[in-house]
Amino acid sequence: MMISLKGKTLFITGASRGIGKAIALRAAHDGANIAVVAKTKEPHPKLPGTVYTAVEDIINAGGNALPCITDIRFEDQVQTAIDETLNEFGGIDILVNNASAIDLSPTLKLEMKRFDLMFSVNARGTFLCSRLCIPYLLKAENPHILNLSPPLNLDPKWFKNNVAYTMAKYGMSMCVLGMAEEFKNDGIAVNALWPRTPIATAAVKNLLGGKSSIKHSRTPEIVAEAAYLILTQPSKTCTGNFFIDEEILLEHGITDLEKYSVDPKVELYQDFFL
Repeated sequence: MMISLKGKTLFITGASRGIGKAIALRAAHDGANIAVVAKTKEPHPKLPGTVYTAVEDIINAGGNALPCITDIRFEDQVQTAIDETLNEFGGIDILVNNASAIDLSPTLKLEMKRFDLMFSVNARGTFLCSRLCIPYLLKAENPHILNLSPPLNLDPKWFKNNVAYTMAKYGMSMCVLGMAEEFKNDGIAVNALWPRTPIATAAVKNLLGGKSSIKHSRTPEIVAEAAYLILTQPSKTCTGNFFIDEEILLEHGITDLEKYSVDPKVELYQDFFL
């Protein structure tokens, strides 16, 4: 039975733009509370939006929002954001681990500082945010953790060209694999969500092919709708899954997916890891 997100509090990392913001806006339509957890305090020359503009948009969409300027690599900053969320909204019902760093360089071309960044944000940041939020999720009525990470697949083709990035993203997915089982008896749902196609975000535009790739992508709203369908399921019976966005929508009878295409006239690319 579907559960509304009205009055629920979501702690969303990387929520100032892209997929994270789209998930926040979808929840805001129900009247949810959103902790906007991200680094962008001032406008960035290559990246749209800030924590504060996201907060404004979420409020305009019908939700409540709290700006949390946070670098999830640092435990004290994450804890401060959690404390502020608890003070503002009284609890945490849902954690969305969306923040991620990407560098597709092969082994010999990848600088170690970029390796460290990906592991600090993707694997460690996801583990850290989960670890610090779980004590409060245990008190929630229908607690969920959702990681924006791919299905685990040990086919060497996903490793050979960018082993460091794959390891870092799979670190997020391994959190799903382990924590879903660890907290199953506590009723905390832990799931992963990944898009079937590229999503029109700053990462695709700046790092993965530019405007030409954007044309062959879908909008972040398809991931947001899929996330909503996951987060409104009973947590005790919906856990340990590696969901694909379009599959969830089709399972729920949403068959008109063309509206999510950036350009419905061109063929969609298939996303990384699928």
